Amino acid sequence: MEVLNKPELTHLNLGESFKTLQITGSAGMVMPTHHSTKEAVIVVQKGKALLQMPKTDHVLYAGSTFIIPAGVEHKLDLLEDFKAIAIMAVDSELNFK
Repeated sequence: MEVLNKPELTHLNLGESFKTLQITGSAGMVMPTHHSTKEAVIVVQKGKALLQMPKTDHVLYAGSTFIIPAGVEHKLDLLEDFKAIAIMAVDSELNFK
């Protein structure tokens, strides 16, 4: 049996233009490299994580927001128990490597 060690993505709301996803996980979990087909806004509610992008890394922490450009591959390493909301266009898709 495979043990999953990646954060959970849960669909929260779907509007005419936007959808929201909740990202939750424990310290040490990793969201594998992926990209969104449209821009995404991350609003961190709890914890701390390292967002690794091609040119630079960013530390995300409770109370921070970050805009991830469309098509940019990134990976998320949870440094602490983590909870965030991702806001993106209704027709945006997440593509994992």
